[in-house]
Amino acid sequence: METHDPGAPTELTFLLGMAFQLVLSEFVSRVEAAGYADLRPMHGLVFQALRGAGATSSELAERLGVTKQAAGQIIDDLERRGYVERQPHPAGGRRKLVVLTARAREHLTVAGRILHEQEAQLTERLHEVGLRVPRAELAAIIRVMAGDSIPPLRPVW
Repeated sequence: METHDPGAPTELTFLLGMAFQLVLSEFVSRVEAAGYADLRPMHGLVFQALRGAGATSSELAERLGVTKQAAGQIIDDLERRGYVERQPHPAGGRRKLVVLTARAREHLTVAGRILHEQEAQLTERLHEVGLRVPRAELAAIIRVMAGDSIPPLRPVW
């Protein structure tokens, strides 16, 4: 019995975008159910960009590919919610270092667990129909197009 695949004639960029959108939507639903309904995917990108030693608002803007004003607004919002805090910059001066709070680090732990569970479940579902998650193929596309360094995921959608 032949099955019709409605995605077969679809352009690669649309297929990648739709797959991303479906996976992200499921992830967001699970994160909301875990008690983080106040966060959006953009906030996760901010948390990833601030991991470790943190960053200035200008550095965050550059990492996210947004304006300094947009980065400042995001920081203000996340600071009000208790996910980030501004600290004196180690180099001194008027600059401030934006760092994650314990609340944000807890969110990253929960989100990481959810991502791993989601991928394991997707792997199982694909395995049931004789397929696998195309992790190596997606990594190869990135490597061929970007070289040895992984580009940042920026909110261009």
